[in-house]
Amino acid sequence: MPLQRLRPVISRLREELRTPYPLATAKPYVDGRELVRELQDKHDLPDSMFMVIRSGQMLLLVEEADRYYKKVVFEPPDDGDAYRIYPAGRDNPVVVDPLVRFGRPHVDGVAVKRLWELRDAGESVEEIADSYDMQRDWVNAAIKFQEEQRRQRVAA
Repeated sequence: MPLQRLRPVISRLREELRTPYPLATAKPYVDGRELVRELQDKHDLPDSMFMVIRSGQMLLLVEEADRYYKKVVFEPPDDGDAYRIYPAGRDNPVVVDPLVRFGRPHVDGVAVKRLWELRDAGESVEEIADSYDMQRDWVNAAIKFQEEQRRQRVAA
């Protein structure tokens, strides 16, 4: 989809929600669903770009938007900006936080890529976990996350 079709929607969301990055704030996911739905229709966005759909009398997030919303921590929760992202889900220790590791994925402050490199170099999960005083399942989660990222890059 050409970016110029999406720009007016983002511009209007900026104005109405009074924020420079409207999709990185909780507002369109919580309070601004009616506005998002109105803009989707007004600008004739294709269904694949929808964030909000109507189900009876309710406005619901589409599956992709809902999955994103559940991975992001907003501060404050109801209308704040994106503060932290759990790219593999909130039950996974891998975190993306712009204030830690320059926004690169990490586990407890240790770069996911570093943990993967150590394992790839032959260190055991136990050795890595002991080196960083980290839970073994956290190391395994980091390694799995990094491997998935690498697979996605190769497939693209």
